[in-house]
Amino acid sequence: MQDATQTTATTEQPSHKGAGFPPFKTETFPSQLFWLAITFGFLFVVLWRVAGPMIGDTIAARRKRINDDLAEAQKARGDADQASAAYQAALAGARARAQALAEENRKAVSSEVDKAKAVADAEAQAALTRAEQQIAQTRDAARAHVTKAAQDAAAAIVQRLIGETITAEDAAAAVRGAQ
Repeated sequence: MQDATQTTATTEQPSHKGAGFPPFKTETFPSQLFWLAITFGFLFVVLWRVAGPMIGDTIAARRKRINDDLAEAQKARGDADQASAAYQAALAGARARAQALAEENRKAVSSEVDKAKAVADAEAQAALTRAEQQIAQTRDAARAHVTKAAQDAAAAIVQRLIGETITAEDAAAAVRGAQ
């Protein structure tokens, strides 16, 4: 086993005089400033000549793309407005045609109804005339039958009351005289 003094002696950091963190040493400031200027100058030139134009080109390309997209959107909006106006015009035309067709159909149906009504009125008038003629014929026939029945009744009454037979002409004259 080793002794504790030996272990401590081997783990201690040796002391170096004049050693320390180099950026904090004032003796190295001029060289640090020199290399800082060189590095800054190099990075400035690289950014100015290489990265700057690339960034500028990218920004310009994006700006152009955005402007082109906006112009295309405006064009599409104009096309949509034109299409909407054309649709509205077509819709108004279709409505006008539909109303004209409806009016035409209404007139045609009204004309057909008037014709049918006139035909029905004519048929009804003809039927009424026929019915009146038939009624007149029936009335004349009934009158003739009633007159005949009155003549027969007058002859039968005279036969029964007086017991004499009268002629059909005498019975007809008696019935005509009673009317």
